[in-house]
Amino acid sequence: MSQDVSKVWKDDKAQQLVEALVSISNKTTMQNFLRDVMTEKEIVEISSRFEAARMLAEGKKYTEIMAKTKLSSRTVARISDWLQNGCNGYQAALKTVNHHNSHILPARAD
Repeated sequence: MSQDVSKVWKDDKAQQLVEALVSISNKTTMQNFLRDVMTEKEIVEISSRFEAARMLAEGKKYTEIMAKTKLSSRTVARISDWLQNGCNGYQAALKTVNHHNSHILPARAD
């Protein structure tokens, strides 16, 4: 992790944001909070980056990721680098999401 990245978390405002995020356990509340603090474009961008990380972790090709997410090759390469050399945030989030989704019961046909 670069020194510049770690500096951001020394800021009280950044810590307040982290505390708000970890305190929200309800999906609807989280969606509402994210929509209030980000533009729709920012939500789409971050969602696309997370999808790219998921696809990279599954071994998908850059061209497939770029086609699905509409991200540039540079952004996909950056996400790949963060997956390999970052703070392990993507891996932890992907593991949490995968663990959570594996516990959801399949829909039943009536």
